[in-house]
Amino acid sequence: MKVFRLDRLDAERAAQNGAYLRFLKEGTMSAGLYALAPGETDTQGAHQQDELYQVISGRASLTVGDETCTVGRGSVVFVPAGVPHRFHHITEELRVLVVFSPPEA
Repeated sequence: MKVFRLDRLDAERAAQNGAYLRFLKEGTMSAGLYALAPGETDTQGAHQQDELYQVISGRASLTVGDETCTVGRGSVVFVPAGVPHRFHHITEELRVLVVFSPPEA
């Protein structure tokens, strides 16, 4: 069993001066913590893996393909492999648990 604390993961991510921290990589999946501040630009594009987002805190718009929705704490969003997507109009510090399947490279 592996147990992670979000506050410790976020501190590690911040110490590395990055928006994303991958903290788990297994045979069929990987997981990370993604963070963006209000006004920050999300530069990600389409991934080769299916992706699941769970918003831990914050508020933003998320565009996946041609669809846009508002996400906030408690939102869970599935993004199919190969579909362009990005967070934007971030109004509150955003923290997102990200799960990739199969694992990201």
